Amino acid sequence: MPRFTNQFMFKLSTNSKTDILIHLGIIISTFLIIFFAFFFVFLPWKTNHGESVKVPDLRGLSITEAENLLDDIDLDYEISDCTFVSGHKPLSVFSHYPKAGNGVKSGRKIYLTIISEKAPMVKIPDVLQRSSSSAKNLLLSVGLLHAGTEFIPALEENTVLKLKMDGKEVEPGQSIPKGAGITLVVGDGYGNTKIDIPLLVGMPFDEADIMIAGLGLNVGNVIYESSDKPGGTVIKQRPAPEAGSTIKLGQSIDIWVSEYQGLGESNSNIE
Repeated sequence: MPRFTNQFMFKLSTNSKTDILIHLGIIISTFLIIFFAFFFVFLPWKTNHGESVKVPDLRGLSITEAENLLDDIDLDYEISDCTFVSGHKPLSVFSHYPKAGNGVKSGRKIYLTIISEKAPMVKIPDVLQRSSSSAKNLLLSVGLLHAGTEFIPALEENTVLKLKMDGKEVEPGQSIPKGAGITLVVGDGYGNTKIDIPLLVGMPFDEADIMIAGLGLNVGNVIYESSDKPGGTVIKQRPAPEAGSTIKLGQSIDIWVSEYQGLGESNSNIE
């Protein structure tokens, strides 16, 4: 058989300091080549480093549309949350993370927040006797909408007196769908609402008092005077019910009342 001698084997010479330095440089260079090749060639190739996909804007899309769009660019998705927003299409994408325009790796999962199909129920907050602006803010804070303001004659100007939904009166504490619209029924301080001045003369004072209250008016000064009329009878009023004369709701009517026989005094408390 043929014999192989060591003349064919690679042999590193270490006869001098220069040889040792050369050998050391070769070892270091080899290590650096392996290091850079691993981190800048093999690892980027293995992990697709530097190759990113831009996240599209999925807001407003249906789940099916979003899924098809993500599949086309090799991205996955997961529904992470549901919310209800009035006026938005049910089962559509409300928001997502990462946001549109961000660069992500292929295969990355996009987390979707979906508009729920059914509105949750919320309780109507107690906004009665609040100002209209305060009531609007409180309604919005629980997810209800201000559907409008309805003014009615009342002394409590700009004060919420009633609540309505779809034309029907509702009460604080009642459960209704989130996003529903509430109409505020607000007092106008009687505004310019006027009525004909009622005729009170000749009526018993207690009946006149009831009529005044029923018309949305107030009893002003009551003055007792001697008269040939039965005691407790209205003998005079101010303003007088002249033809075509009117009075604003909430205003007062001064009344003169016949004294009861034997009282012997008059009560003149009008200025």
